[in-house]
Amino acid sequence: MKNFALIGAGGYIAPRHMKAIKDTGNVLVAALDKHDSVGILDSYFPDADFFTEFERFDRHLEKQKRLGRKIDFISICSPNYLHDAHIRFGLRIGADVICEKPIVLNPWNIDALLEIEKETGRNIYTILQLRLHPAIAALKEKIEKEPSGKKYKISLRYITSRGHWYHTSWKGDIQKSGGIATNIGVHFFDMLLWIFGNVTSSTVSEHSDQTASGHLELEKASVDWMLSIDATKLPPEAAGAGKRTFRALTIDGEGFEFSDGFTELHTKSYEEILKGNGFRISETIESIKLVHQIRENK
Repeated sequence: MKNFALIGAGGYIAPRHMKAIKDTGNVLVAALDKHDSVGILDSYFPDADFFTEFERFDRHLEKQKRLGRKIDFISICSPNYLHDAHIRFGLRIGADVICEKPIVLNPWNIDALLEIEKETGRNIYTILQLRLHPAIAALKEKIEKEPSGKKYKISLRYITSRGHWYHTSWKGDIQKSGGIATNIGVHFFDMLLWIFGNVTSSTVSEHSDQTASGHLELEKASVDWMLSIDATKLPPEAAGAGKRTFRALTIDGEGFEFSDGFTELHTKSYEEILKGNGFRISETIESIKLVHQIRENK
């Protein structure tokens, strides 16, 4: 049984990590969030110590270490711009780190973290759960069997409506979230690069606080993409049905369906990490480079 600590317990994604820790037979020792709306802890680890101040959290983990209860893993679900600092903290206290995507906002942050990995002898893992989705893994296998030189025509549209709160929160601050392409799109870009190869060229048509779109040339595909949090972008059939989210991926004109099968992917990610097979920080470099280029429109 491994001891976990969690940074960012009050956010949307944190319960998936709590569930994964519990489902894999491990224990959450302590959690940190500057907000105290974390009653969800009672559903998974009611005995976990909770802190709203980083300094007290840090001191508590040090005390646990001295008492022989070393923290094996730090799970990070904090706002995107804090990932880099929290990863460094985890490595320096002697823990391995599991960090939500995007692992960092800037490509050069990865280079520095790789150095700290070497210095500390600890490991940084990230959650790339789409790579574990059965339909997506099957698609990758199919593409790899196709004749070399074949190039696919892909269209990606993803609209996930958000209210006015989004722009007031850290997610609406491009310096903190990385903007639309980073905050809601990085996992899609990682998936496309994983299957169809690295970027050979990228153009950006739009990048506002609500919508981003552009075109990618990958080694095996040409991709038109659009990401948005604007409900007015929903197609009439989705809006008419009262849906707030729409996702469409077509490959050579044929729809690719992967809406289901997400429930246990964080648990599966943790299972692979605990077996030493998790996705390492080096595997995120190309997608982080891409979303940074989109953000800078270069």
